[in-house]
Amino acid sequence: MFIPAIAFVNGTPKVQQIVEAFSQLIETGEWAPGSKLPSVRELTQVLGVSKFTLNEALDRLRGRNLLTSSQGRGYFVAVDRVRPASASWVDLLPQDLLSVLRRPLASVYGDLRPGGGHLPEAWLDNEAFRQAMRSTVRAPSLRIAALGTSAGLLPLRQALQQKLHADGLSVPVEQIITTPNTVQGLDMLMRLLARPGDTVLLDAPCYFNFHANLALHGVKIVTIERRPDGFDFSVLEQLLAEHRPSLYLTTSVLHNPTGHSFSPSQAFRLLQLTQQYHCHIIEDDLYADLHPNPPPRLATVAGLDQVTYLSGFSKVLSANARVSYVVAAPQLAANLTHMKLMSGGVTSELLEQIVYRTLSEGSYTKHRKRMVQRLMEAGGRVEQWLRRCGCELPMPYEGGMFIWARLPPGVSGEQLAQDALKQGMVLAPGALFGNDPAHRDSMRFNVAHSDEPRVQQVFAALLQAVADGVPPPP
Repeated sequence: MFIPAIAFVNGTPKVQQIVEAFSQLIETGEWAPGSKLPSVRELTQVLGVSKFTLNEALDRLRGRNLLTSSQGRGYFVAVDRVRPASASWVDLLPQDLLSVLRRPLASVYGDLRPGGGHLPEAWLDNEAFRQAMRSTVRAPSLRIAALGTSAGLLPLRQALQQKLHADGLSVPVEQIITTPNTVQGLDMLMRLLARPGDTVLLDAPCYFNFHANLALHGVKIVTIERRPDGFDFSVLEQLLAEHRPSLYLTTSVLHNPTGHSFSPSQAFRLLQLTQQYHCHIIEDDLYADLHPNPPPRLATVAGLDQVTYLSGFSKVLSANARVSYVVAAPQLAANLTHMKLMSGGVTSELLEQIVYRTLSEGSYTKHRKRMVQRLMEAGGRVEQWLRRCGCELPMPYEGGMFIWARLPPGVSGEQLAQDALKQGMVLAPGALFGNDPAHRDSMRFNVAHSDEPRVQQVFAALLQAVADGVPPPP
């Protein structure tokens, strides 16, 4: 077997360079399946590395199923191994237009992401988050081999209790339950609060995963238009009286996708009507920390008998910091804790401790304040260039991540998004956020990602191509 000499490059670990060199020899077939490698001593002499370095590289290759080993016989090139996917692989996901447009929103597709649902990585306080990670991993309090507690890490829940108190919601720590993320938190709440055939009220438009998640529970969905003035409350009362929804799922502050927040008077009338018709509210509060002066949450006004509160940190801290929490009435909190235990939904204690450190050591508060100010400044600029492109903004920008815009007359949001994907730009057309045809001429813009000259240039060129009736520019 030919063993090539490796010209090691400074700055890259030797283990990594050995793994890459041996992997290439195996993938190209230069090392035939089943062939035996020289002994560890021979390999260390040829490569000029220590036995420790070589063994580490061989273990990694074995972990990738490129090598096998046998006690007393040595290492062999694997005979049966998984081949890389061919160009003829089958995409098993739905292929309809809206599904195709939705998938890039949840991936890293494209350099330009004005339709994305998270802040750019460059906006995040990565160093503070990494420091919290390092401190957590080094701390003896991290239980490597143990499961997290079913209700969630107690120090984190105590920190959340203090945060909620500052926001006007004072609750015992026992009623705060962590969840792996807000969507799974919602999914567990739906299993506890709804049955197939129940009616659930949603905003129109609303976050597209709400529709998808509720469909899995077999509930009937009715919608009410979310307007700049909140609702037409006569329509709301008519819907409540006619359909008798058991639940209303909403975002009261910085609603996704419109950015609207309920004023105190709107919130009071909403709570009055839903209480009258025995409709429980699930309040998704994922964005309110990005509001410069958030109004009171529904849960702080009505209490937890009428409102169950759901929030998390994936938008402000990191998309990978998927620690969320539910604040609920005592019996619902107990049921949720039991469901987490029975369904394997216990939250990662590693992530819980990292989030706890960002809250308790002050970095979260500092980062949040910087984000609020930066978003407000960017939002003003994005509003201006959207209007220059001929878009209308039905909702005044109050802060937060999103601006909801109505496209110029005659422009199809889905077609525009489809054309944009061909140029590596991800847009979020209104059709993704509900079935109402009135939303098909609208689009959600992520303020942070849209505050880029290149985004403005590509978007304006796409609109101009539509106006000229020609294919979009390459």
